[in-house]
Amino acid sequence: MYHDPVLLNKCIDGLNINPNGIYVDVTYGGGGHSRAIMEKLDTGKLIAFDRDPDAINNAMDDDRFIMIDQNFKFIKNFLRLHGFQKADGILADLGVSSHQFDEAERGFSNRFNANLDMRMDRKQALSAAEIVNSYSLSELNRVFKNYGELKSSYKLALEICKQRETAEIKSTSDLNDIINGIFPKTRINKFMAMVYQALRIEVNDELDVLKSFLKQTPDILNPGGRLVVISYHSLEDRLVKNFMKSGNYQGKIEKDFFGQPQVDFKVLFNKPIIPGEEEIERNSRARSAKLRIAERL
Repeated sequence: MYHDPVLLNKCIDGLNINPNGIYVDVTYGGGGHSRAIMEKLDTGKLIAFDRDPDAINNAMDDDRFIMIDQNFKFIKNFLRLHGFQKADGILADLGVSSHQFDEAERGFSNRFNANLDMRMDRKQALSAAEIVNSYSLSELNRVFKNYGELKSSYKLALEICKQRETAEIKSTSDLNDIINGIFPKTRINKFMAMVYQALRIEVNDELDVLKSFLKQTPDILNPGGRLVVISYHSLEDRLVKNFMKSGNYQGKIEKDFFGQPQVDFKVLFNKPIIPGEEEIERNSRARSAKLRIAERL
């Protein structure tokens, strides 16, 4: 196992596993959460999704386990293709795994000099380098403003457009040099993280994938089935929180003619579950994790 799973016990408790039930892990990664689910199963099945070749190669060899090499935004179609109409629990551990961050050549981290890549699915064409070298000024501004929540988004976009006129921005070092020239040194790590997050979300279409996935979960889950989601930044967490509460991304609960709330889920905890200091010390990725759990009505 190459990935220390975040909030492992809380996730497993949250799924409330029936040993003979059907479970889905839409972000298999290093398989840490999946292995813990499998330990609780008897005749039950676990279906996992991942597009990363490293994750596929790390798949478990077990008759009760099915690995699907697809984007989890297609969850309903591919579950049905494999003969599953319904599930008793769905787990999503969003974002990038520690393993992906630690693999220098993937370009997810500003710690290493590598090609600006950031593709979860290496078969797709769009990479971070493609974005910084071909997007217009207004498109770059949109990415950094909306996905990085950067106040200096326009300034950064303008500087990138200037620099690429002289030479292509190919590597993380090229990008880091630009970031270093714009943002204050005292908080440079935070700004770098925000810039890299913005590019990664755009490369992998992460927020639209999340929306598409969430929208399908009420149809897939049996009554009493659990939806368990870990997010790592406010953009994801807001979508998850609002969807679980109201069934839409604005968080506005619709009511029927009689004033009864029209909701698909019961939110089990009003506040997100966060890791303790010990876990954060052991696994720095856990620092920003927020876990939300809801039960299908």
